[in-house]
Amino acid sequence: MAQGLNRAMLIGHLGRAPEMRYTPDGKPVTSFSIVTVSAWASSNGERHQETDWFNVVAWGELAEECKRRLSKSQQVYVEGRIKTRRWSDTNDVRCSCAEVVAQDVIALDARPDPTEPQPKLPPAGSHC
Repeated sequence: MAQGLNRAMLIGHLGRAPEMRYTPDGKPVTSFSIVTVSAWASSNGERHQETDWFNVVAWGELAEECKRRLSKSQQVYVEGRIKTRRWSDTNDVRCSCAEVVAQDVIALDARPDPTEPQPKLPPAGSHC
C-alpha cells in the first residue's frame, strides 16, 4: 500500500514570541504562530490581500532552538506536517485544531532589534 504525503512549507512572520514548556516527562515543546499574507490584483485591477494564521509546534532540540533564536515579527521558513488535535471542552463540546508540527525552522532575517519599530502584523484570527 502506498503511503500518503503530509507536508507543509510556510514562509511568514511570527505573530508572537515562542512559548516553551515541558511535558510531564521533561520533553521540551515550543509553540508559536506565524502569519502569511498573499496579495493579488483582480482582472479589473482591484487589489486584494488575504492573511492566514498558522499555529506551529516544535519538539525536542528544535523546540529549544526556536525559543532561543526566534522572536515576534521575525520572518521564518517552517517545514513540517499538519496534525489535527481533537478534544472535548468542559461542556463536552467537541473541538478540533490543525497545527503544523515543525521538522525544520529557518530564520530568514535577523532577530528584530527591540528598540526599532516592529512591522504591523494583521490581526490574529481565532486560535485553538
